[in-house]
Amino acid sequence: MDNVQVFQADVIEALKMVYDPEIPINIYDLGLIYNIDVKNRGNVHITMTLTTPNCPEAQLIPIQVREAVNQYVSGAKEVEVDLVWEPSWHYGRMSEDARLALGL
Repeated sequence: MDNVQVFQADVIEALKMVYDPEIPINIYDLGLIYNIDVKNRGNVHITMTLTTPNCPEAQLIPIQVREAVNQYVSGAKEVEVDLVWEPSWHYGRMSEDARLALGL
């Protein structure tokens, strides 16, 4: 496994520490993370969404994502988080564990 893959696994683990405040599931298992692009020198670009554009935490969650990666991923330098609304989120993006936890 090369360093980029190891680094990406660390980013995923950091993302699993961030929870949607209304749903007791982490944002990664909820399927809110669309893309993780690990660039050379530890720069990370994350594309994500939220369950709804009207989410009251729309401002806070991307900041929490950035902070989690900066705090828990050794070697992470610049972390950029883009919040997008297309494609829109749907239940099918959730992990099997998340669906089981929510009884879906």
